[in-house]
Amino acid sequence: MSRVEIQGRCDPAFQAVADAFRRTFDLPGELGGSVSVVRDGRAVVDLWAGHADAGRARPWAEDTLVNVWSTTKGVMALCIARLNDQGLLRNDRPVAEYWPEFAAHGKGDVTVAQLFSHQAGVCGPGRPVSEAELLDTDVMADLLAAEPPHWPPGSRSGYHALSIGPLADGLVRRVAGKTVGAYFRDEIGGPSDVDFHMGLHPDDSARVAEIAHDGRPQSGGVETFNAYQRLAQVNIPVEAHLANLPAWRAQGTPSAAGQGNARSIARLYGALATDRTLAGRELVSAGALGAATTPQIENEDLVLRFPIRWGVGFALNPMGAYGPNAGAFGHHGWGGSFGFADPAARLGVGYAMNFMREPDGAPDPRMSSLVEAVYACA
Repeated sequence: MSRVEIQGRCDPAFQAVADAFRRTFDLPGELGGSVSVVRDGRAVVDLWAGHADAGRARPWAEDTLVNVWSTTKGVMALCIARLNDQGLLRNDRPVAEYWPEFAAHGKGDVTVAQLFSHQAGVCGPGRPVSEAELLDTDVMADLLAAEPPHWPPGSRSGYHALSIGPLADGLVRRVAGKTVGAYFRDEIGGPSDVDFHMGLHPDDSARVAEIAHDGRPQSGGVETFNAYQRLAQVNIPVEAHLANLPAWRAQGTPSAAGQGNARSIARLYGALATDRTLAGRELVSAGALGAATTPQIENEDLVLRFPIRWGVGFALNPMGAYGPNAGAFGHHGWGGSFGFADPAARLGVGYAMNFMREPDGAPDPRMSSLVEAVYACA
């Protein structure tokens, strides 16, 4: 049993979650992390432990942030829903109505909902891009807008793993005059005091945990990739070291560069699971959230290669990963982080860590044990 010191607060009724969190530190290589559960608007679990660096010299603190990879996409989906509330976007309208250049090569009818449910056919560019190009939001947005679709839009989903970030920034800049990260900061994060960032201020850099990777081949290894995975994960250089680059953190692509912790993730999802308010402010209307969590497509995803239901940016309880209730929704990230809301159970759950694990034909043991413990208590 790990001797790691667990810090924070836990309602005695949720002690099983604390126990499951402690057991995550028995896994080889584990460094640090945080877990949080909000039920009926109240934080019943808010725990952190371990180290924020690979050298194990810096303790994980109450306010430590970490790159949560695609868990960021759930926060992006909330922003898209709020933009619908404000009338700046409409899910049923073509992207090209707001961004005419996106219509190139037959994409003129692709709707906002299709784009954010990974049906646009632009999971990656037709040529490899450099790291410098990847870190330039405008370059990537223009490149992807001009890309021909790699399958008939609307016919299948193919996870736009990195590409959805610059596409979202390109679209939101045209309707709101700012990136998704700046929109979140101004509309949600700042007013509701949510410590989550898509575009990190330099003053916060000292709080960010260092990411480490277990060294196993990503998604089973490039030699196993199909053509769509090569577009999404080879032509766009998806590498763990990106998370430790100041330029990546500052750019804050809303597909993968969110800097947060379990508390910030659980607070957002806890609000979405109940009255959709934080700090007395409505984050999104019931109608807009309902539209965002309505299934847009259910199929075996061309990039993920497993069955999934997509809402408008949210993953709809893929393969039961978010517990027993079909209405749970959220997103999880490369290496192990996750966040979700379960309106039936009135729960918001978040987990963030800095040691990334590649799946070995089974769910991440940290996620499965933590989610099981949450529902054993709830």
